[in-house]
Amino acid sequence: MTLSTIGRTPLRYTIAIIIAVVAVAVGVLAPRLAGASPKNLSAVDRVSANPPPTLFTDAQIASIAVPIERQDATASSLMKGWFTSHGAVRDDAAFVAWVETQVPAPPAAAARASELKKVQGLAATRTPAGTAAATWLEVNGKKDIWKVYLHDQRELQDTKTGNAEKAQLKAMVKMAKTTSDDLAAKYRQSAPYVLDPSLRTDHVVKKGTVCPCSYPSRHAARSAAAAAYLGTLSPHRRSDYVWMRDQVAFSRVYMAGHVESDITAGTLLGDMIADYFLVTSGVQPVSAPR
Repeated sequence: MTLSTIGRTPLRYTIAIIIAVVAVAVGVLAPRLAGASPKNLSAVDRVSANPPPTLFTDAQIASIAVPIERQDATASSLMKGWFTSHGAVRDDAAFVAWVETQVPAPPAAAARASELKKVQGLAATRTPAGTAAATWLEVNGKKDIWKVYLHDQRELQDTKTGNAEKAQLKAMVKMAKTTSDDLAAKYRQSAPYVLDPSLRTDHVVKKGTVCPCSYPSRHAARSAAAAAYLGTLSPHRRSDYVWMRDQVAFSRVYMAGHVESDITAGTLLGDMIADYFLVTSGVQPVSAPR
């Protein structure tokens, strides 16, 4: 197996192959995993220790993929305002303050109640296989899978470029978490399983609990930012990154962590963050649409 062979294989089917190539090359994966704490392992090692189960079908994720994809044009339109004022200059503090004002307020109570009914309907269709897929995506969709994908890209780059892109991805994911957490604290929209504890009997929800707060989705923000960034660096693989982004997003609705508007708001936020980093890092010009 060569890196060129991996590059010709759809990325959604090569996560395990990438990990196997790294393990063989290093030759010491098993001893490291044996006694190491997960937080002390690399993303590749953690995913290797916990490989993905069968994930959701394209038909299953289609329900969330369509509204997610619509956020890209909105993000590009909103970012024109930022770039008109700031150009390609990086100013993280100013951008965070600005971008948090661009995410719309959550929908009215009646609309969220309607979204909750959809989550309740989806919960009724859960299977053990679906729960296993959603659990894996919840854990690895935060950061690790995106690090594994970038690791694959870095194999074909010089060290300086690869390290710079690694730093950019780390900063993006961190900003997506910070901004989504800020907005969640501002809007205090209860997660579906808080509103209806029967949706997640594995969680204890005390009477009067408001949070965990779900608007916007942190997973969606991080996944959208990472997928947009990686897809711009490697356009021929964009569809695979988008597929994983949608997998992560669907898993959060499937397990009653979010309603659809939580996901679309998080995606909008992540798309704007990606545009900011792509332009300020010089990957694309201000005038170039993603």
